[in-house]
Amino acid sequence: MTTRPPVASARPGRVVVSHGRDAVVLDDSGNRVHCRLQGRRLAVVCGDRVRWTPAQTEGGTGIIGEVLPRSTELVRINLRGEREAVAANLTQLVAVVAPVPAPDFGLCDRYLAAAEWAGLKACIAANKSDLPDAEGLLDAGLDDFARLGYPVVRASKRAPDGAAALALRLAGETSVLVGQSGVGKSSLTNLLVPGVAAAVAEVTRASESGRHTTTTSSLYRLPAGGELIDSPGVRDFAPPLPEPRDVGGGYREIAAAAGGCRFRDCLHHHEPGCAVAAAAEAGTIAPRRLASYRQLLALAEEMARRAPRVRR
Repeated sequence: MTTRPPVASARPGRVVVSHGRDAVVLDDSGNRVHCRLQGRRLAVVCGDRVRWTPAQTEGGTGIIGEVLPRSTELVRINLRGEREAVAANLTQLVAVVAPVPAPDFGLCDRYLAAAEWAGLKACIAANKSDLPDAEGLLDAGLDDFARLGYPVVRASKRAPDGAAALALRLAGETSVLVGQSGVGKSSLTNLLVPGVAAAVAEVTRASESGRHTTTTSSLYRLPAGGELIDSPGVRDFAPPLPEPRDVGGGYREIAAAAGGCRFRDCLHHHEPGCAVAAAAEAGTIAPRRLASYRQLLALAEEMARRAPRVRR
């Protein structure tokens, strides 16, 4: 009678790095296990909770066979127009801006809208706060966000306790750092997680555009509790858009003012009796934010027109 060796049972784990068909999983004992994904249809992102089985693979010692349901996720639209998860099981989004490269507040708006739609907390981290703010553009934008109730914290690797305020904001949360290339997300990660050798590159002076210093997202456990995902820098970000009538929910000041509009289905274009437009004229809604909302609304309307109609 031949006795077969016991089949290894699946174990829980957390994806801390994802590289296509490969991933690094943190097991319950805190060990990092290099795993391969089972089957072509399986896909994981940083932050996913998975079940994996010990097994010798090419360059690895485990196989991921199941991705557990996500509580939340940050999603973008890729170049093919498809939904693509960026990170999973988050509680907070941290939009990082800096004096250099020049802040792209439209990009920041889109990240904050994605956080609102996904039910995530959100805050703004102003990095490189030791550098001069040319023409006060950064401070003006930060003031707009602060008036909306978004926490704004300042950080700098050149200042004593340069990330202390941000560390307090991250404690106990699962946060993702997002923003333009070159704003210093990897530098912040080095300050927040001692011993992490995250790659950092200087901003190209000639163009003031950052180079991608992080090529894949990585999850780290924070000394004071909580988790941090450092994501690659971007030049643009397009979140999946809801129905046109729901786009305003991504802009908290617009959602708050919309109740005063004359028409219940007001989209805040140029409708008569629009409370949102009136608030922008009165200065209680930043005109830049209203313009940002209208850009996303136009995209949502275009997508709605292109969507195939269901025959009844």
